[in-house]
Amino acid sequence: MTTEAGRINIEDPAVLLRYLRGQALINSGESPRLRALAGGVSNRTVLVQRESGEDWVLKQALAKLRVEVDWFSAPERIHREAAGLRWLGRIIPGQVPQFVFADEQQHILGMSAAPQPHQNWKTALLAGKTSIEQAQDFGRLLAKIHSAADCRPELRDEFADRRFFEELRLEPYYSYTASQVPDARDFLEQLIADTRARRLALVHGDYSPKNILIAAGKLILLDFEVIHFGDPAFDIGFSCAHFLAKASFLPQSRTAFMQMARAYWRAYCESLTPEMRAAVADQAARHTLACFLARMAGRSPLEYLDQTQRSRLQAIALDLLAQDNWEPQTLMEHYEAQLGRRDE
Repeated sequence: MTTEAGRINIEDPAVLLRYLRGQALINSGESPRLRALAGGVSNRTVLVQRESGEDWVLKQALAKLRVEVDWFSAPERIHREAAGLRWLGRIIPGQVPQFVFADEQQHILGMSAAPQPHQNWKTALLAGKTSIEQAQDFGRLLAKIHSAADCRPELRDEFADRRFFEELRLEPYYSYTASQVPDARDFLEQLIADTRARRLALVHGDYSPKNILIAAGKLILLDFEVIHFGDPAFDIGFSCAHFLAKASFLPQSRTAFMQMARAYWRAYCESLTPEMRAAVADQAARHTLACFLARMAGRSPLEYLDQTQRSRLQAIALDLLAQDNWEPQTLMEHYEAQLGRRDE
C-alpha cells in the first residue's frame, strides 16, 4: 500500500517491515514489533521494538495534516527535523533522541526511542501532576537552545530557511486566527511582521509540554520540524499559552499552574545574558497572547477544551489585548485575575 505520491505508509506493518529489511536497516530475518503512536497531527509515527533491545521511533511527514480544517505543509520538512535533531544532540546532549537515519525520498526520520519508563509531560499535567522543578528545568532547557548561537554562529545560516515555520506556525496560528477573529486582526498582522523581522536565536517553534517526555527525572525534548533562526519570544509565547490554558481547564490546580508559569519564566531569564533577556521580554507577552488566542480560534485548537471553554478564554485574550507593553509576569497576573472574576 502506497500513498498517492508513491511513498510507503509506515503505519502499515507489512509495508514497513519490507521497507526496513529492504533498506538493510534491520536483518533480513528480523521481525521487530511495530506499533503506531498517537498524538501528532503532522506525521505518521511508529515505534519499532527490535529484538536486540534497540528501540526506534520512525516519523514520516504528512503533506495534509490531520485536523478538521485544510492544513498543508511540504513533507520535506522532515529533513529540517533531522538537521535539528543532529544539532540539538550537541547543544543539549542527552535531552533529545539520537539520530538513526533519514530517507529523503520517503520523508522518513529514524531516531532512538526514549528510555522506559517515561511519561509524556502534557499527559501528566492534564492529570494535575504539577511540578515547579520541572517548570524550571523547562525554562533552563529553552535558554540553552536560545543561547546556542553565542558559540555556534553557523546556526544562523544552517537554520535560515523559515518556510516550515511559516506553513506550520505563522499561517495556521496567526494569519488564520486573524481571519477568524477580526478584533485581533491588527494585533496579529503587526506581530507577524515583527516576527519575520527578528533573527536573534535558534527557535524550536513547537516548544510545549506535549513534546516533552519525563524519564528518570530528566526532560527529553521532541519534534524539531519547524526549528529555525528567528524570534525566540515565539517559543515563550507558545509554551506559556499551555500553562495558561491548563490553569483554566483544571481550576482546582489553577494556582499551581500559574506558579509553574512564573517559575518557568524566571528560570529561563536567569539562564540568559541580559541582552537576550531584554530582547525576549520585549515580545514574550505579545506572543503569549497570540498563541493563546490561536489555540482557541486557529487551525489547531486545544482538543481538551470544548467550544464553550474556548469562547470564554478567547474573550479573556481579547480583553488582555487592549493592554500594551506588558512583561510576561504582569500578563500572568492579569490573566489569573480575569479567570477569578469570571468565576464569580
